[in-house]
Amino acid sequence: MGGLTYIDFLAKFGIGGAHPGGFSLTKNMLLQEKITQNSYILDAGCGTGQTSAYLYEQYKANVFGLELNPIMIEKAQNRFQDRQLPIQLVQGSIEQIPFKDETFDFVLSESVLAFVNKPKALKELFRVLKKGGRFLANEMTINKKLTSQEETEIKEFYAVDSLLLEEDWRKILKETGFHDTKLSMHPLDFVNGNTGQEFNFSANFEPELFGILNQHGNILVKYHDILSHRIITCTK
Repeated sequence: MGGLTYIDFLAKFGIGGAHPGGFSLTKNMLLQEKITQNSYILDAGCGTGQTSAYLYEQYKANVFGLELNPIMIEKAQNRFQDRQLPIQLVQGSIEQIPFKDETFDFVLSESVLAFVNKPKALKELFRVLKKGGRFLANEMTINKKLTSQEETEIKEFYAVDSLLLEEDWRKILKETGFHDTKLSMHPLDFVNGNTGQEFNFSANFEPELFGILNQHGNILVKYHDILSHRIITCTK
């Protein structure tokens, strides 16, 4: 497949709301929080900027987007410029966040931690949150332990280093220092009502990316009772 990955597919297709539950679940998650125009919010791994744009347009908050992928950065930048949104976009990794300690009231991460070193990234997210700040995430989980063959197949396709059960997430969040942790699981048919998904295709995307899309679909079907996602909320 010429070394192309699932992340390349997301970037070239310019998918917004690619995470499970889609954009409607994001909006619902944000509704539960006390976000105001005085809030400082980091959209960590902001992708093409769909959620960042919504955060500013809905709440007039101080929004910062952090993204590593250059294609996604360009698409997010174009979105913010087209809509004249005063969102600060920074290229960087959530494993080494280029912001000072205790900068943000809220940090949001949607299907980002799955693809990085989780303990390292969570320490960084914790560091940049103010005391009493809130961490909100929508992340991949597994519902039961996998065989080593199943685990290898999923990890190799998505290029992830680990697959966590709900109790693994609880443990790692507690070890990081978070408290008031809540995890909620949403039925997978919630994904089917994903009206917020959008596409912003790159001019030059490789035909092999359709193969990655197909493989992604096959994995979701094959592991529909094992692969899941949780909404995670916790406080520093």
